Amino acid sequence: MAPTAMPVQALDRPYRDDAAPETSSASITRFWRIATFLPAILATGALIAAFTDWFAMDGFSAFEGVVIGLIAFTFFWIALSVSTALLGVTTLMLSRPKLRVRGPVEPLDVALLVPIYNEDTADVFGNAVAMLTALDNHPHVHSYDLFILSDTRDPVIADQEERAFLALRAERGFSSNLYYRRRETNTDRKVGNLSDWIAQWSGRYAAMLVLDADSLMSGDAIIGLTDAMAMDDSAGLIQSFPTLFGAQTLFGRVQQFSNRVYGAALAEGLAKWTDREGNYWGHNAIIRTAAFASCAGLPKVKGRGGKGKLILSHDFVEAGLLRRAGWSVRFLPRIGGSYEEVPATLIDYVLRDRRWCQGNLQHLGLVGTRGFHAVSRFHLVSGAMGYLMSPAWFALLLVWALIGNGQETSAITYFSGFDPQVSWPKMTTGNAVAILAFMYGMLLAPKMMGAAAANHAGIKMREMGGFFQFVWSLILEITLSILYAPIMMVQQTIAVIRTALGFRESWAPQQRRGGRYSWAAMIKFHLVETVMGWLLVIGMAQGLVTLWLLPIAISLAGAVLLSALSGLNLGAARWSARQMGTPEHLNAPDIIRTAMAERKRFAHVLSQPDPTVPAE
Repeated sequence: MAPTAMPVQALDRPYRDDAAPETSSASITRFWRIATFLPAILATGALIAAFTDWFAMDGFSAFEGVVIGLIAFTFFWIALSVSTALLGVTTLMLSRPKLRVRGPVEPLDVALLVPIYNEDTADVFGNAVAMLTALDNHPHVHSYDLFILSDTRDPVIADQEERAFLALRAERGFSSNLYYRRRETNTDRKVGNLSDWIAQWSGRYAAMLVLDADSLMSGDAIIGLTDAMAMDDSAGLIQSFPTLFGAQTLFGRVQQFSNRVYGAALAEGLAKWTDREGNYWGHNAIIRTAAFASCAGLPKVKGRGGKGKLILSHDFVEAGLLRRAGWSVRFLPRIGGSYEEVPATLIDYVLRDRRWCQGNLQHLGLVGTRGFHAVSRFHLVSGAMGYLMSPAWFALLLVWALIGNGQETSAITYFSGFDPQVSWPKMTTGNAVAILAFMYGMLLAPKMMGAAAANHAGIKMREMGGFFQFVWSLILEITLSILYAPIMMVQQTIAVIRTALGFRESWAPQQRRGGRYSWAAMIKFHLVETVMGWLLVIGMAQGLVTLWLLPIAISLAGAVLLSALSGLNLGAARWSARQMGTPEHLNAPDIIRTAMAERKRFAHVLSQPDPTVPAE
């Protein structure tokens, strides 16, 4: 062991690490930030002016001001994603991928850390073997050791972990040393798990590559991140862009296809304007251990009743602390071969999303942390806005539903006798179509730009099943995303309300293959959106609600059926197996094929009787 101190950071005063070299983003980065934010700000301002002029023709009410505020709030973040994607597409089209410098680099001792909590043991160790094998098959100057850091509470799974580790050490010879540690108490969850390792072991390692239980990285990706850190003395953290893999269900494929096809443009744009003020997503990133130990010790924050509360979604905050101390935080999306898995069903996704919502909303109380860089503060705000947009959309939906068809009959007029539209200009069919087309166009623009730039992002049509298969998968993904979006809007609104009311989401392992949910469970889970959907349908039948909301009503009313459909196994038939396929699915690289084979091997090993347990 090589113990290292990890002091808890104060959030009410700035901190500078004396070991951090002077670093700042390139001068041109300011231009990229202006090129990204200014169009979004101007477009939002123009929209505010247009709606203000529309509503104020015969006075201006507080109700109309609230509606304009909600529209502006939601539109800015949409416009910002469009301008980020546009910057990314432009970068991809105008620059060629740079070959990694193969000159001499300083050898680094790196720890590969895999924190786990009640996970599928065969999957964890299968992935680990695949990565160690890949490293042994790729020439490099670095030294890597693997640590399985268990917080598992289930004694059966803990026993499997120990058996798998012993089998791994007995059967295979790797150049890397292998370690397994299980904590007696899982104090402070993942934060405590990593802090415990840093305190006991990190002094031996220049860097740690933090993985998740479902993380998988090729040898090239691991070595590429290590080389990048070795060549940049100012880098405290370098984040890769994980590609989703392994999805077999309908909902999993929607996410996987979206990530692979549209993600590159957004990632490239984000990397361009964040530069050395990037963010951290908690895994598949390499971190300078001394910098992290010195700068990223997380304090407890004041919770309800004044009790100290653990910082959730801690990765964003850790990135901010590193940058505050003088270390750069970089995002290198062009280092390929970084993978993670995805929730298989709609319900599994929502359950994970509730935990993330709680953490991201907590960040709003940390925006004022002394010494944070402005971009670090923006990352905190942006994460929270990703969830707060859903209640804003929900409020706009209610407004639209209640004001009805733009005629004398509406839900508000019917129940109260008050018509808020009495002073509004008449909304013609042409105006309604134009507004809807504009909003859908803005929402779909990042997808279209990402798809158009797929070739520049290194995606070949033959790897997607051919051009026509790609187009069909694109149409299918967009259609399904539109169907699931209203359900996600309601569920994220519920998540925000739960967080505001003080509900604590449980720390449970992710259902990576998808839970098995009965019809009764799905009806209970989706009761709110189902009732809302049928109320909209009834309102349309009564002439109280505009028919323009019919697509949303269909989605919400059919939430239970769509939830059941989300778990449909597309891999069950040859034709469906190709739908929304990605290169990693249709022609899996060696690292994924090796991992799948090793998972099966470990599953077989663990299915055998434990030789250390006497037979009855």
